[in-house]
Amino acid sequence: MNFLNRILLCAAAWGALHSATATAADFAIRDGDRVVFLGDSITEQRLYTTYIEAYALTRHPHWKLSFRNVGWGGDTSWLRQRAHPDEKQLFAADEASQQKMVEDSVGRGLARDVLPLKPTFVTVKFGMNDHSYQPFRNDIFQAYVRSQSEIAKVLGAHGARLAFLTPQPIEDKRPDPDKDVRNQSLRRFSDGLKDVAARSKSGYVDQFDPFMAVLLRERASNPAGYIGGGDAVHPGPVGQTLMAWSVLKGLGATPLVATATIDAVNHKVESTAGCKVSHVKGSESGLSFDRLDDALPMPIDERAEAALKLAPILQDLDQLNLKVTGLAAGDYDVTIDGTAAGRVSSETLARGWNFAAIQGPIRQQAGEVLKLVFEKNNIYFHRWREVQLFGFPSWAQGSEVEGKRAQAMAAIDKQIAELEQRINQARLPKSHHFELKRAAQ
Repeated sequence: MNFLNRILLCAAAWGALHSATATAADFAIRDGDRVVFLGDSITEQRLYTTYIEAYALTRHPHWKLSFRNVGWGGDTSWLRQRAHPDEKQLFAADEASQQKMVEDSVGRGLARDVLPLKPTFVTVKFGMNDHSYQPFRNDIFQAYVRSQSEIAKVLGAHGARLAFLTPQPIEDKRPDPDKDVRNQSLRRFSDGLKDVAARSKSGYVDQFDPFMAVLLRERASNPAGYIGGGDAVHPGPVGQTLMAWSVLKGLGATPLVATATIDAVNHKVESTAGCKVSHVKGSESGLSFDRLDDALPMPIDERAEAALKLAPILQDLDQLNLKVTGLAAGDYDVTIDGTAAGRVSSETLARGWNFAAIQGPIRQQAGEVLKLVFEKNNIYFHRWREVQLFGFPSWAQGSEVEGKRAQAMAAIDKQIAELEQRINQARLPKSHHFELKRAAQ
């Protein structure tokens, strides 16, 4: 079986598996979790991580959750940007010597940037820099496997659950990304990571195959553009929304936000899940009712709308449904709190209408959550990298400057805490008034 067929087959099986098990799967993120995202520059971009965070916060608005991103551009599984091991020596070392180097490097990096956050759940996304942007090298691969295993060992010893995330493929402007030797190397690194996850009893999410399947499909009609935006290695909001889709499904995220079925003939609620519907009233022109959902839909970054056409994101992660039976045939103008939400046919309403991505007050509220989460994450990045880790020259070091550093961090921590309070308020669902009126012919 060639590489392309393997990818498409794996992607199809992956989708079928998660479609069949999504409603029964336990979401890997739990109430009370302190989540840390560990990775390289793709994680440091604070895009896919923010989308995952926004999903968890809006889907579970009463959970107590915190999220911190410690991605570092250029980093690897042996945490070279944090501990700076001699890589030439690392790759050439015998097993015992390499193990000691990995224990030192990983141990120091995690001790500084991750363990002080007392995480209960960590996602680990390395591989892009590890493979060194070249054909597969077994010496680097062995260091990668050993380092990922050490990350699992250290985090597990401190009580954290973890999920290993593979890198997404490199998206150069070529019609055959599956033939790129760098992607073939990344695929082998990803397969090795799966073995590490199995041995350490950690979670494992393969982003590579789903992203490659989309990439190959789109390359057939657009061989020269970046479907994910950004550049070949760093996807923009579109590509990172695809990444978040893959990761969330791999973590057991479920599609249902809420659903309701209303009988328009008898003006009554037939069934609900995840919401309450009241004050159902019918008229010659249509129907009205009030609805309070238990959760908000997953926010979709306005810059990433194109992602909804590339993958079944709404179907897989964002089902906010309304089903109305017994309406007279024709189109209906739907308003939510007086704001136009779209024109929908009676046939669509009878089958069930997913309005998760429809413009209006519900999406606007979810978007406000996303905006606040971005703001909080940007402030934390500033606190961590530009204040906490700022290195003063030797002549400027001392108790006075460290006292000022502590004061600055305390002030930023207060700002972050206030933003998290605003996020917690913003993610609480509100009741909305719906009206369905027969559209003028």
